[in-house]
Amino acid sequence: MAEYKLALGVNGRSGELKPRLIPFHPPATVGGSGPGPQGGRSSAVTAAGADANGHPRQALSCVAIVGLGYVGLPTALALHGRCERIIGVDISERRLAVIVAGQADLGQADRPKLAAALADGTLELTSDLDSISGADAIIICVPTPVDGAHHPDLAALRGACAEVVTRAHAGQTLILTSTTYIGTTRELLAGPLAERGLRPGMEVFVAFSPERIDPGNSEHVQRETPRVVGGVTPACSTAAATVLAQLTDSLYLLSSPEAAEATKLYENIFRAVTLALANEFSDACAALGVDPIEATLAAGTKPYGFLGAFPGPGVGGHCIPCDPHYLLWQLGKAGHPSPLIEQAMRSISGRPARVVERAGQVLDSDGADLAGAAVVVVGVSYKAGVADLRESPALGLMAGLLDRGAKVSYFDPLVPEVTLAGGQRLVSVAAPRGADYDLAIIHTLHPGGGSAWASECPRVLDATYVFEEAAHRSVL
Repeated sequence: MAEYKLALGVNGRSGELKPRLIPFHPPATVGGSGPGPQGGRSSAVTAAGADANGHPRQALSCVAIVGLGYVGLPTALALHGRCERIIGVDISERRLAVIVAGQADLGQADRPKLAAALADGTLELTSDLDSISGADAIIICVPTPVDGAHHPDLAALRGACAEVVTRAHAGQTLILTSTTYIGTTRELLAGPLAERGLRPGMEVFVAFSPERIDPGNSEHVQRETPRVVGGVTPACSTAAATVLAQLTDSLYLLSSPEAAEATKLYENIFRAVTLALANEFSDACAALGVDPIEATLAAGTKPYGFLGAFPGPGVGGHCIPCDPHYLLWQLGKAGHPSPLIEQAMRSISGRPARVVERAGQVLDSDGADLAGAAVVVVGVSYKAGVADLRESPALGLMAGLLDRGAKVSYFDPLVPEVTLAGGQRLVSVAAPRGADYDLAIIHTLHPGGGSAWASECPRVLDATYVFEEAAHRSVL
């Protein structure tokens, strides 16, 4: 298995501390003599090829994926050609129909894989959870959103784990990948399995390995992206790593599922804080007449001590706006404040309102009023190249514009229609003309998305900071 340089902005200490991370090597490569997740000579590695009875573990013949969303479906496709049988389970018949029709939101590289997996019968799609009983390994990939109060919504996760526990049997490896609070793997899998007489590390193998899929980014390929895995026991870690080695060329064994759960939360909290800082710094640059993109790129030339991000109209998607709240919720129950994270999340949630405020300023500087103005939002998905609307800042932005009396339209070739929280339905303009609007707000620029027409609008507010086609643009 490959090893990777650590992406740590700590001066000189990454090399000093790296030996504390234990890379996973397939048993056939290391012969059972490598270091294990606890730092000593590893029984975990020698046990990696053993089943619950100590017999050699055979090559995976069947893996079940529970949940076929933005993580589960690419995970299933990554197993194509590496596993004899892949069972894709989703309780939504509509989702299954979308996948069969080849209309699932996938990167270009995954589309031919889906066609091939369906054509040769390797990928079996079903809503029948009983089908997972025949799998050697089960990977749980269900969504973990937050509710209106920013509290964890664990309905899907609890339901999926309960169904898996009910059907689990000796010899199986169970891997949870859904981002969640620390302790979930033991609470929802290891504990209930033990109550059934299936002891983790003995009869079954249980681990947590956070997903690292970057939708819409062709530069981040699953096989080339390192993963971490933490098992309930060392044998659990290595059994899970044996499965995950079919997905990635680089794996690190952690001491526990809690360490792996914390890893994912830290990754996304870091992104949240960094993005909040990038937005705040861009506001400071605007006040001082400096281009924040130029400053960020320049700072990025420093090979140590800086890990930057670019400013924008807000933060969306399944991770950054949601996952930090899992830790804040857990810490809040313990009476432990986390003011930096709390402020970062407030800053993130307030960013769309900042765009609305700035839109009013741009119009006002020309003697126009936001109330009654024709405003078009260019791109409404949360990220370029994807059709995902989850937590998209554009939703709050459009709602805020409507609240201020603006006449709102949008253009997004990937999102044909949008329903706002208030129930208002908007349909993407098929062939927009810049001259038809008082203001264009550049929110998301899709690759080849045909947004050049927006430069013809008399006023352009560029919330991406990179829409240079409009020389007369304003930025946030």
